[in-house]
Amino acid sequence: MKKTRLTVAQATIAFLKNQFVRQDELEIPFFAGCFGIFGHGNVAGLGEALKQNPDFTYYQARNEQAMVHTAAAYTKMKNRLQTFVCTTSIGPGSTNMVTAAAGATINRLPVLLFPGDFFSTRSASPLLQQLEHPQSQDISVNDCFKPISKYWDRINRPEQLISALMEAMRVLTSPAETGAVTIALPHDVQTEAYDFPTDLFTKRVWQVARPLPDKDLISKAIDTIKKAKKPMIIAGGGAIYSGAESILQNLAEKCGIPVTETFAGKGTLHYDHPMNLGSIGGTGTKGANEIAAEADVVISVGTRYGDFISASKSAWQNKEVTFINLNITELDAFKHAAIPLQGDAKETLQIICTKLSDYKTDKKYIDKIHQLHKEWNQIVSQAYEPIDADNPVQAELIGALNDFVGQNDVIVHAAGSLPGDLHKLWQTTNNKGFHSEYGNSCMGYEIPGGIGVKMADPDREVYVLCGDASYLMMPSEILTSIQEQYKITLILINNNGYASIGGLSESVGGEGFGTKFNYRNSKTGQLDGDKLSVDFAKNAESLGAIVYQPKSLDAFTSALQKAKENTTTTVICVNTQSDRKLAGYAYSWWEVPVPEISAFSEVRKARDTYEENKKRQRQYLKPNN
Repeated sequence: MKKTRLTVAQATIAFLKNQFVRQDELEIPFFAGCFGIFGHGNVAGLGEALKQNPDFTYYQARNEQAMVHTAAAYTKMKNRLQTFVCTTSIGPGSTNMVTAAAGATINRLPVLLFPGDFFSTRSASPLLQQLEHPQSQDISVNDCFKPISKYWDRINRPEQLISALMEAMRVLTSPAETGAVTIALPHDVQTEAYDFPTDLFTKRVWQVARPLPDKDLISKAIDTIKKAKKPMIIAGGGAIYSGAESILQNLAEKCGIPVTETFAGKGTLHYDHPMNLGSIGGTGTKGANEIAAEADVVISVGTRYGDFISASKSAWQNKEVTFINLNITELDAFKHAAIPLQGDAKETLQIICTKLSDYKTDKKYIDKIHQLHKEWNQIVSQAYEPIDADNPVQAELIGALNDFVGQNDVIVHAAGSLPGDLHKLWQTTNNKGFHSEYGNSCMGYEIPGGIGVKMADPDREVYVLCGDASYLMMPSEILTSIQEQYKITLILINNNGYASIGGLSESVGGEGFGTKFNYRNSKTGQLDGDKLSVDFAKNAESLGAIVYQPKSLDAFTSALQKAKENTTTTVICVNTQSDRKLAGYAYSWWEVPVPEISAFSEVRKARDTYEENKKRQRQYLKPNN
């Protein structure tokens, strides 16, 4: 067997460069390059190896969490067929990645992490930034990645790298198992040389399979659907990752089954398709939630049934409701005691569609769906209509942006009140136009996420929507977008605090305690003094962005036009009114526990409401036999 002598770090990069994936007719390199911030734990190892391999592009970031967010957004846009490597030093560099790694795993998105680690020889311990544990010398901060990684390893000897890299690729390219993969690389081991088998560095193609569910379970699902009077479809992110949009649309049209959408599945159908009832659950539309309440069969495609989607398990009120879960992941396929169709969405839906050739819901049900769809479009138009153009609310800004964007443009959002409003109101015209990180709903995701989206498809205009609190978490990546010349347009909505949680606090009787950006009041001792004065425009300008500060809806539209013509990252700072919030519809509850006892009357009142909502909550345990 031929051997090639390389350091562990050099061998790592040589291997990664030659990993490809294939699905259908498409074959592409799996890794688009490497994000990194260097420190003493990786600069002499992976840093040197990356310098030797300029064809494996190195990208510089300002925050370790941000670079993993960028990688996750990129791979989401690529339907998980391509991603980035992320490397950091040991210590704070490593732990900074933990939050974003959790988000990648929660959202089923492949990212490969190489945090530096302490010396394997322990010759100089304790190192700078090394965590010492009194019960073991084999624990570092990188052990924090274990519960949030789909595969985790530590390379203490060079030859261990061979099996670790192969296992990493197995997990990363598995639609069912993918998520964050962490391989901790000790300082010294990164720089050690070893005679690796040359075959490790030849081109390797990983087939991204399209497995099918058990045929008996498919037959059971078909029989169940044929008996349904009021079936519905939930389109999740898996429908888009598998490329099942057109087949799902055909199923909806041919069989008369309405489609509702999760955050990740929004855009599966064009917003104006008459069978599309829009968002479901805690942030659902009137029509989607009404249909869900009565549904006798729920066909879910690629969703994990998060609490917002299920309205904290209160959305489906029909006692005889049966679930059919089409999902590549076994964990999700079995939820709600469903008929579990574990397999690829595109291929399985094609079989279901063919076998339902003689099935269609009755005209009365279809007419109701069409009417609810039409009614919701009217509600959206009303929400978009400005009441006071000089003092817009968030919904009106969303409307102005929705009217402005092109058919191929993308909006990016993650945290605060924006995801809920956008889930209801955004009129999506393409399957990648609505980019929502709502599995982890991580504040600070928005800007690096926008960069990842732009890197994945530079020809699209990318609009990042971000509240002031989220902006303050991670504005540094504006500089990264400018350095790499990936232009995004950031719409920074200032409502002087944690507005979303402030509203939630008010709904549970907390009166927004601790959520406003105010000075501490010397008289009360609380944070209820004057508003803090933050100049977001100057902050963004200092990082190199072009900045506009429109004072009306007309000026906002004008700023959007200027931003589109710009070639560099542009920030539009706007203020909104915090009142006139959107209403919830039907079973749009989200469970947030309220204290059983309290000195505050508003809390006691909120507890009464909470207990009423709890009565509708269910465990879906109907046997599927």
